[in-house]
Amino acid sequence: MQPIDHIHHISAIVGDPQANVAFYREVLGLRLVKQTVNFDDPHTYHLYYSNQAIENGTIITFFPWANAHPGRVGSGQVGRIAFRIPKDSSDYWQTRLNQAGIAVQESTLFKQKTLELADVHDLALALVEAEETADTPDILGFHGAVLLSAQPEATIQTLTQDLGLQMIDKTETSSHFLTTGKLHHEIVVPHQALPAGRWGVGTVHHIAWSVPTDEAQKEWQAYLYDQQYGVTEIKDRQYFHAIYFQEHGSIVFEIATEAPGFLVDEPLASLGEALKLPPQFEAQRADILAHLPQLNID
Repeated sequence: MQPIDHIHHISAIVGDPQANVAFYREVLGLRLVKQTVNFDDPHTYHLYYSNQAIENGTIITFFPWANAHPGRVGSGQVGRIAFRIPKDSSDYWQTRLNQAGIAVQESTLFKQKTLELADVHDLALALVEAEETADTPDILGFHGAVLLSAQPEATIQTLTQDLGLQMIDKTETSSHFLTTGKLHHEIVVPHQALPAGRWGVGTVHHIAWSVPTDEAQKEWQAYLYDQQYGVTEIKDRQYFHAIYFQEHGSIVFEIATEAPGFLVDEPLASLGEALKLPPQFEAQRADILAHLPQLNID
């Protein structure tokens, strides 16, 4: 099997969906590429965003639970989600975020110039300067994420020995890893475990790793089973196929396929403009719409 090439998507729990759309489209400048529902809870939206080019390795998704309680960030979760921005664009982003009333703190969390911030639902984010330049300061995609492991050494073993990530640095406080593909997504694992996290608004539900085909996914499923991970059956998520497992540091990992992609049920020009339901829920459309909060995306 080939090592994991890059992050497929990261999924988080937030609050009011309208506030989520406003922040990620108007403040961060991402593109809403899919309105659908949580396949396990169809009365909840599942909103997908990407960079403007809708490229692999750029997808962030949200389950907006408008009336849910705040979560508690802690071990067994993904912590800060980092986006990659072009070289020398930090000043632009600091000014833009400040004008939007978003507090920003400079750091070197990812061993490069990093702007740490939180979204409107207190989800921890970061913007990290890339080595590459671009014609615009727009977000390029993911830079990586922080994994808050309940057993950091066990998570490090999963990342390196099972998923094939490369360790690039180790300090007294954390270890840093890269995926092997050209996107070089960076993963940070702090060595100190936090108290257990609790899912709720402002927390990350899972991180998904990308595989190119269904055949590769089946190979990963068999391998993970042989390694004594509690891997699930393959689930059809309409835009990709998914398997899930909890690694030994209690973080939920997913392995997702690149195909069939986001154009299977609407054209590129109008992505994200209408609520798209998988076939099994179409007969319930009226009931689902009655339960979903109104969402204005004009």
